[in-house]
Amino acid sequence: METKNGIRIYHVDKKIPDNQMKRFVNTRLRPAHIDRIIDHDADVYTTDGRLLLRFRKGVLPKDHVRAFFDNVIDYAKHRGTSNRGSTSGSTTKNVKDNPLVFSNIMGYFDRWSPKQKFLFRTKKIRTPIEVRETRFTAEFPERFTKMVPLVEDVDRFYKKYIPDAYDRQIHKANETFFRIGKTAFTTLTTNVNFQTTVHTDKGDDAEGFGNLVVIEQGRYTGGETCFPQYGIGVDVRTHDVLFMDVHEWHGNLPVHLQDKDAVRLSIVCYLRTKVWLRTRNKSRRFFDKHNKTVRHIKGK
Repeated sequence: METKNGIRIYHVDKKIPDNQMKRFVNTRLRPAHIDRIIDHDADVYTTDGRLLLRFRKGVLPKDHVRAFFDNVIDYAKHRGTSNRGSTSGSTTKNVKDNPLVFSNIMGYFDRWSPKQKFLFRTKKIRTPIEVRETRFTAEFPERFTKMVPLVEDVDRFYKKYIPDAYDRQIHKANETFFRIGKTAFTTLTTNVNFQTTVHTDKGDDAEGFGNLVVIEQGRYTGGETCFPQYGIGVDVRTHDVLFMDVHEWHGNLPVHLQDKDAVRLSIVCYLRTKVWLRTRNKSRRFFDKHNKTVRHIKGK
């Protein structure tokens, strides 16, 4: 380890060979799997020189953090889903048998909801391109607008700390109106007190770099975001931002609530590749007409 301009720099090697990682996939991490938890400004590189993560503490504006939390939390902590696949520990393709977790997608998505599929079929309406506003975005536009400043903060730090990946991603985002504000993101996911199993992210921009923000209410321990193959994790807390290679194996440790109503709200912003590919270079008129059509189908 070395320190440069107040930033601790680590170089880590794989403690688990690639051919042995399959035993961790779709499993929940325990503290025994992790050798070091980082809770300070740090850059972590693999021994072959690739950036694994970049962590900065206390950089997000308090008012934007509060606005995001206040406008999202009631929805995020009360609307559960059983459609998070292996990240929830599921071992079946039958969605009804999956664990219920409080994980929600906001912004724009590239799959129709079951209700939308049903309505297209029963009303015999020609199906538009498969891109849609998420339920929260369509039904609570004012609340969605109030949470955007924090997403713009993440975008700003993405540009500052991971400029090469940002340049590639913003170039794609600039080709579509189906994105969050003028950021490099089409979509975000919120998770409440959710321990994800070991996974790699799919559906996001393969050339991009992941990020994580956490907003907490009440007291809890655990929840650290970890890379088990490297034996390292990060304790992301309110006002911190973590940039990480989400195409490496990762998951988080169990969340232990010290207050019964404590909340660990995690937020990940990303560009969904199919949203971009299906809407790139479409006009603003197309954007408005498409959203109107989809809302009408839902009876909104």
